[in-house]
Amino acid sequence: MKRPSALFCVALLTIGAFAQISLVPAEPKLSPAQRAMAQANKLIEKNPKNFEAHNALALALSRRARETSDVKFYDMAEEALRKSNAISPNNFDGARIHVWLLLGKHEFSAALEAAKLLNQKIPDDIMLYGFLTDASVELGNYADAEKAAQWMLDLRPGNLPGMTRAAYLRELFGDVDGSLELMKMAYESTPPSEAEDGAWILAQMGHLELMAGKPEEAEKLLDQALMQFSGYHYALANLAKVRILQKRYQDAVTLLRQRYDVAPHAENLYDLAEALELAGRTEEAARNFAEFETKSLAESVKGDNSNRELIFYYADHAHQPAKALRIAELERSRRHDVYTLDAYAWALHVNGRDADAKQPIEAALAVGIQDAKFFHHAGLIALAAGDKNAASEYLQKAVALNSPVSDLARVAPASLTVAPGR
Repeated sequence: MKRPSALFCVALLTIGAFAQISLVPAEPKLSPAQRAMAQANKLIEKNPKNFEAHNALALALSRRARETSDVKFYDMAEEALRKSNAISPNNFDGARIHVWLLLGKHEFSAALEAAKLLNQKIPDDIMLYGFLTDASVELGNYADAEKAAQWMLDLRPGNLPGMTRAAYLRELFGDVDGSLELMKMAYESTPPSEAEDGAWILAQMGHLELMAGKPEEAEKLLDQALMQFSGYHYALANLAKVRILQKRYQDAVTLLRQRYDVAPHAENLYDLAEALELAGRTEEAARNFAEFETKSLAESVKGDNSNRELIFYYADHAHQPAKALRIAELERSRRHDVYTLDAYAWALHVNGRDADAKQPIEAALAVGIQDAKFFHHAGLIALAAGDKNAASEYLQKAVALNSPVSDLARVAPASLTVAPGR
């Protein structure tokens, strides 16, 4: 359920048309997903044989999974789809929602194949191209992702799920300003009733402003997201990054504790443990790291895992490089996205295999992503491989991005000169 996947970018507004049902009156205490769940259940009570109502319930439960970051809703959605298929075997809408669930559970290869099969049957369905984009991004097939996203925009110019996917691709390709522009357009087109969709976009805009070195702008957007959708886990995570950049570590701990209470996933516990360490609460950090390791190892063979965090835990905190590389190789066998390539390169580096590490970190950066952590890793890998010029260039780029990692890049080895940050 992490942010880098950027899955389901406001796709719900389009998929919500599947069930062809009227909206219930807004209930202020219910989220958009909860309202949709209530409406679907009413239709099922009225006619248990209405397979479209079961599809609508599955979709609403999937929405609730994103709102809360609670994966139990995916299992409930699968049960709703089983009932739909029992009534109307192999119905198209149910099959399409099933692809959505595969993506939600991070079964990206299976989602890609299922989306391709449905796309062959209905080649002008916009959301199937969205799913092809999502799966291709997560697997590292960026050219395929770009083609699928372009199809979305060609079929229906200006559609919301197409714009948010295009925005994420622009971010990956290094065009942060272009990504932010598309996200702003998407937010302006989001109905006020879709509070969580709007908050999701605001949280991503905050993330982009932070990447652009504008923490004050990021903070405003993230505060707005939390006002729009109270306690939203994506906004809490990004606001904590702002606090870390401001060196307000205790505040970051508070935010990440709140996020973990809402979404008790292993990767969220890892972020909390790192913040505790920054705040000087070393014993508490150690306890949380230990709990993280146990939780993360238990899910390491699943699709929805925290393997990237586990790699960095073993590499940077536990100082067990062999374990870091074992997990990195496991994850790399599944996917080749930029975040996995970066983690794999770092695992190779801490094992002293810097000549091998150059290829994956350079492949990640070749996509265009402007991430201070990537540049910091690339700089230290280049230095260890004996390329001081490349090391200096990479570390200067890390400093220029004005992120929490920039402070690490400024503390360059004595043999290098790194320009001061802004």
